[in-house]
Amino acid sequence: MDVPVLDVLNVPTVSGYNNVEEVEGYQHLVDELSLKIEELEQKMIEVEQFNSSTSKKHLKASKGSSNSKDKDKEKHIPSLNKQQQEASKREAAAAKRMHDLMRQFGTILSQITRHKWAWPFMQPVDVEGLGLHDYYEVIDKPMDFNTIKNQMEANDGTRYKNVRQICGDVRLIFKNAMKYNEERSNVHVMAKTLLKKFEEKWLQFLPKVIEEEKRREEEEAEAQMNIQLVYEAAHNKMARDINNELHELDLHLEELREMVVQKCRFDLYFKLCIF
Repeated sequence: MDVPVLDVLNVPTVSGYNNVEEVEGYQHLVDELSLKIEELEQKMIEVEQFNSSTSKKHLKASKGSSNSKDKDKEKHIPSLNKQQQEASKREAAAAKRMHDLMRQFGTILSQITRHKWAWPFMQPVDVEGLGLHDYYEVIDKPMDFNTIKNQMEANDGTRYKNVRQICGDVRLIFKNAMKYNEERSNVHVMAKTLLKKFEEKWLQFLPKVIEEEKRREEEEAEAQMNIQLVYEAAHNKMARDINNELHELDLHLEELREMVVQKCRFDLYFKLCIF
């Protein structure tokens, strides 16, 4: 951020004892410099407010470092553009891993759907054909294995995002059947039996899901921290630039004030000599 600094050292001077306009010109320059100092101080406040919103842990680490150390650290912080590129690669890798998990989970679905009692759950319930007039009053969200298969292969944005979503819909198939059909009915017993088998296989598969979820969580936390570091580095640089500009403006302001004082003293001396 470049703030224009007035060249007060080259302000034209006019000798003589009646230089009210010249003094007023100096005062105008002083006012302009003071205004710019106020603007920079306001920007400094905004930077400090940003820094105060960061985590306490990171703030403690930053307090103990000098400007030179901060600059050295910033050199090793990738740019925001670089962070975004890495985030895209990370998302692609995570999506591929999740796709592999879903493919492995598909093996469990195949085992369940090949069971001799799976046939009632393969297609949507034929509500009209079976005369189940109250079905939609009892069941909020119908589900079946064919619907799950279609959603696993969908390319319109409705595809499952993770394995837990598929697991939830598999459970829904059997719970719907158990909810609508009486406990002693064949369909209820079939659904209860298959749900138990599914839960056993899910427990065996769950550690893989948890491992991937933990890895994804760690990657996202690291990515957020890196982005935070990028923004902090930018604000720290801005703070240093503002400090440098404030210092430079303060010097110019002091020089200008001294020139005004010296000019006034010279004019007073000149008048005394005349009288």
